Formats: sequence, structure tokens, C-alpha cells
Amino acid sequence: ARWARDRPEAPAVIFESESGCRAQYSYGQLQRAANRLSNALRRQGVQRGDRVALLLPQRFETAVAHIAINQLGAVAMPLSMLFGPEALEYRLRDSGAVLALVECAALDAVRGVRAACPALQRLIVVGECQPGCDEIGWMAALQAEDARFTAERMKAEEAAVLIYTSGTTGPPKGALLPQRALIGNLSGFVASQNWFGFDPAAPAKGTDAIFWSPADWAWTGGLMDALLPPLYFGRPILA
Repeated sequence: ARWARDRPEAPAVIFESESGCRAQYSYGQLQRAANRLSNALRRQGVQRGDRVALLLPQRFETAVAHIAINQLGAVAMPLSMLFGPEALEYRLRDSGAVLALVECAALDAVRGVRAACPALQRLIVVGECQPGCDEIGWMAALQAEDARFTAERMKAEEAAVLIYTSGTTGPPKGALLPQRALIGNLSGFVASQNWFGFDPAAPAKGTDAIFWSPADWAWTGGLMDALLPPLYFGRPILA
């Protein structure tokens, strides 16, 4: 939101598809899309503290979704695109997720387990595939909403992100990260990235860099050390 106010045209997310198509989204576009999605989620009944699943790859909509869910006061639950039906069903049911944002490639898998997840009320479909009768298309959902949204004022200990362990030793366990973890992680991120352009001895170094990491945004490493920190510091990220 800060960069959208101060530098709305600055690049936030640069996307390149496997076919070579390239798109660039500004901080202004990112914030407006997030505002629209927050309004859409609220219209679908998502409330503060509700779990919202994200079954999305590295793409612009994933960044939008995390910002939208967080400023609504809900809890983002990222899921890997590699999960099979059993892994998806367990996490969706155990978390009590009330809504899922699903990329087309994973839509059939979610549809297959939805009956076993009674709390899952709605699906928002991201991509070119056709939503089902009780599903909502991403573009249709956003276009129906206002681009203005007032973010909820959250307390430091309130939940922000729910990430499940891999389940290699027993059932997967949900790790609930509080709001304060989003800020608390930043110093470690900066230190691990050679000060990320904040080295006082070389203040200009890295300030025009584009950040990229192969780490999957569905996991803590990709989310907390690849997607969110560069956006916080006003740097573009390559998806």
C-alpha cells in the first residue's frame, strides 16, 4: 500500500510464461487488484480469522491473493500445486478453509475432494478454464468490486498465514504464523541477501535489482524469503 501511494507506476511483479509471454504489473495495479479481491472475498462471506486456501503457482494473482487475504484479516493457507488428492483433502478439511483460490491445473483435484471438506463453501478459479456452476471466475469476481478497501487493523499476535508441514513423520501439522512474523522475518531476509541493497558502505548496490528465486511460494521459504520481502521493500519480483 505504501509503494502504491508513493510510486504507483513502479514495477512490482514481472511475469514470464513458459511460452515466452511477458507482462509487468505495477504497485498501483497490485494494490487495486488486492482491494478488489478483498471486497470479493468479503462478499463471499470470508471473515476475519477465516482460512483461505491458495492453490496457485508463482504468478501475479498469487501476490494479489496474499495481500488481499491479509488486509481482510483472514488467514492465507498456501498449498503446493504438486499435492495429490489425499494431501489436499487432509489440509482443506483439517484447516476448515472456507474458500479456495485455485489455478486451472489443480481444479479437478480440488473438485474431487470438495465433498469431503464441508467447510469449503466457494472456489475462485484462476486462469482460462471455465468455472463450474457454484464456482467463480477470478476476472468476474474482481470486475464486480470496488478498487478501494480499508485494511483491517490487526494485532501482532493474530494469525496471518497457516502452512502445513510435509507430513514425513506422522500427519501434516499446521504451523500458524502470527502477523508479527511477517515483519520479524525481514531482518533475517536482508542479512541472508547480502543486505539487499541496504549496506551503508554501498547504499546504491542492488537498489535497481529484480528479485527472483525458484523457491515455491506455497512454502515458508518461498513465501517469506522470496515473495513478500521484496514487495515490502519496493523491489520488483520475477514470477
